[in-house]
Amino acid sequence: MKIFPAIDIKDKKCVRLVKGDFDNKTEYEISPFEQAGKYKDHGFKNLHIVDLDGALTGETVNLDIIQEIVDKFDLKIEIGGGIRNFESIQKYIDVGVEKVILGSAAIKDKNFLKEACQKFPDKIALSLDAKNGYLSLSGWKENSNQLTLDFLKEVNNYGVSRVIYTDINRDGTKQSPNFEETIKVSETSNCPVIISGGVSSIDDIKKAKSLKNIEGIIVGKAIYDGDIKLDELAKEINA
Repeated sequence: MKIFPAIDIKDKKCVRLVKGDFDNKTEYEISPFEQAGKYKDHGFKNLHIVDLDGALTGETVNLDIIQEIVDKFDLKIEIGGGIRNFESIQKYIDVGVEKVILGSAAIKDKNFLKEACQKFPDKIALSLDAKNGYLSLSGWKENSNQLTLDFLKEVNNYGVSRVIYTDINRDGTKQSPNFEETIKVSETSNCPVIISGGVSSIDDIKKAKSLKNIEGIIVGKAIYDGDIKLDELAKEINA
C-alpha cells in the first residue's frame, strides 16, 4: 500500500486546514520544497500535493514549486487544487507529475472528466470529497445534491485511474478516517481508492492495509503535529 505524505501549499508555505476551512489554518515554518526533501530522505516515494492558491483561483499558481520538487526529488506526485481545464492538466503533466487530481470541475461537468481521461490516459485521479454522504465542491464551500456513490457509479467507466475519497468532517481532525464509507466507495469503484482525511496514528495505516481495493492513504496534519513520526511511518512503506 502506498503512503502519501501531504503538502498543502498556500502563499508559498506549507499549511494545514481543518475541515477545509481557510480561516482555520496552521502555517508551518518549513517550505514545501524542504518538506518534500524531508519525505524523500525518509524513503517515501509518493507525495500528495494540494495547491490551495490554485483551488481559490483556478490557476496553476505554484507550478514552479511543483516542478522544482519533481526535478530534484524524483517523487511520484499527485497534484490537485483548482484544475479546471485541459491546459492546466497539460502543464502539470509536462513538469512530470504522475497524476492530476480533478475535483469540483469533474463533478460539475462529467464530460470534462470523461474527455480528460481519454486525452490523458492513466493520468487522471478523481477526488470525491464528501460531507454526510453528499459531494462538496469549490474548496468544500459548496454542497452538491449529488450522493457520492451515485456519482461514482455514473462515471465508473470513464477511465479514471485513481479515486481519492475524503470525508470532510474528518479532514484535519485526526479522528481517524471514515473507514465505513471508504469501504463502500472501494466496493463501488472500478479503480483503486486512496483514503484521505483524519489519519491520526499508525493504527489507521495498518487498518487501511487490511482493506480491499485500497491503493494508498494520505497522511497530513498528524505528521506536521508530530502525532506520527516520519521514521515510524516510513517503516510501513514496505512492511
